[in-house]
Amino acid sequence: MDYKRILLKLSGEALAPASGTGIDDDILNNIAQQIVEIYHKGHEIAIVVGGGNFWRGRSSKTMDRSTADYMGMLATVINGLALQDAIENYDIPTRCMSAIEMNKVAEPYIRRRAVAHLEKHRIVIFSGGTGNPFFSTDTTAALRAAEIEAELILFAKTIDGVYDKDPHLYENAVKFDKMTYKNVLDQELQVMDQTAAALLKENNIPSLVFSMKGDNNLIRAIENTSIGTMIGREI
Repeated sequence: MDYKRILLKLSGEALAPASGTGIDDDILNNIAQQIVEIYHKGHEIAIVVGGGNFWRGRSSKTMDRSTADYMGMLATVINGLALQDAIENYDIPTRCMSAIEMNKVAEPYIRRRAVAHLEKHRIVIFSGGTGNPFFSTDTTAALRAAEIEAELILFAKTIDGVYDKDPHLYENAVKFDKMTYKNVLDQELQVMDQTAAALLKENNIPSLVFSMKGDNNLIRAIENTSIGTMIGREI
């Protein structure tokens, strides 16, 4: 693919061991290796990382939603710092930026500074969500992609694309190779939240939904979109 500036949306669960909680060093290093290989192909890389391997705000039934969401944002900073460290082990300049100011551990998110980092061929990791509760990290990814004028957003999921129904529950589920954001919105498909889909549609940013499971799937996604589902304003 000829996309120069890309944004990778990486879930917190993608970093987790089999237990689903915490960070698996081998998995983290494998993801870092793939990111570094893509970097060396000349791509400008931004990353939004989730925090579900430590905390999911929406799963708390008794806690105030805003408090729970802020805790989730802090979890994304933990993952962002871990990913930054893993990538820097390969001598690649990387900056972790946070939408919630914590200057001793991460740069504050400033759009112009983030773009300047990318133009200087540094990898940029966006953590802290949007800095506001009630917004998912999918929406954060869509927002940051629009702000930095990314040419493609990669959604690394636990399944290998978008299906007409849950493939875990239905053996006859059909995978889509391509679809539009209008399809996602009209059919209320759960591949991303409605806010993220609407934002990407409005800004005409294509996205690829694929699975991180499998050898070098991130590298394969960059080289061949057929491993997932391509979503755009038009097919």
